[in-house]
Amino acid sequence: MELGKRIKDLRSAHNWNQDELAEKMFVSRQTISNWENEKSYPDIQSILLLSNLFEISLDQLVKGDVEQMQEIINDQDVKQMKFYGKMMLACLAIMIVTFGPLYLVTGLWGLIPEGIFAIAMFYFATKLNGIQKENDLVTYKEIVTFMNGKNLDEISKQREIGKRNYQVVAVMILAGLISGVLSFTVVFIFKRVIGL
Repeated sequence: MELGKRIKDLRSAHNWNQDELAEKMFVSRQTISNWENEKSYPDIQSILLLSNLFEISLDQLVKGDVEQMQEIINDQDVKQMKFYGKMMLACLAIMIVTFGPLYLVTGLWGLIPEGIFAIAMFYFATKLNGIQKENDLVTYKEIVTFMNGKNLDEISKQREIGKRNYQVVAVMILAGLISGVLSFTVVFIFKRVIGL
């Protein structure tokens, strides 16, 4: 963050020491020192007051910091999306591989662990969907672009909005078909192996 350095430079440009700025800000000298040394960050009221005292716009005062904070937030969202996506796929893979054998060996009791994995998969899918909604991501291109730490330009964004409805339906149908085929394949192989 650059705000601490900016506060120090602006304070020096006005020929104020930390005590003088602290008095004008109604805070302690230690608070000013913490801001300048980036040990803490001023709250929004303090930022507004600093902007008035230094006679500069908010944009000039926090320039660079807002973009940097947005990058940090986006980076956290990307990491969370990747984690939730991997966990959801892991639950789905376990369900596909274990469904047939569990059902054949234990009967209806085999549905209990499958239900637990289904609930876990639903939880991770819900978390993933929340991040996607928060960042207005629906289509594959939007998600991939976001996960690479970028944003679509406005024209590309509008094109992707037009694709959203059919892409969601196509992905759901494809996922269902793949899951079904894999489940039946696992059951077929399991039957062959145990000789049923």
